[in-house]
Amino acid sequence: AIAEVGPSGHFFGADHTQSRYRDAFYAPLLSDWRNFESWEEDGAVWTHDRANAAWKTILDEYEAPSLDASIAEELADFIARRKHEGGAPTDF
Repeated sequence: AIAEVGPSGHFFGADHTQSRYRDAFYAPLLSDWRNFESWEEDGAVWTHDRANAAWKTILDEYEAPSLDASIAEELADFIARRKHEGGAPTDF
């Protein structure tokens, strides 16, 4: 890539960069890398508002994994024993 670009060029147009551009960079989950005008045209949503919407979406779409009945029973027994022994209070 260095030989292709030379001393006065830039790497964004180089074949090496273009062939890796789509999968070589981490796409941020919350920050917005667009220019100000594009951000503003799209509603000017601040990062904390995007974060708030993201956690709500994650919780709304959550599906609890399946749990083997014998494991669920063991957990229920454990919780019952701990409550009886005076363990940490729970809300369930």
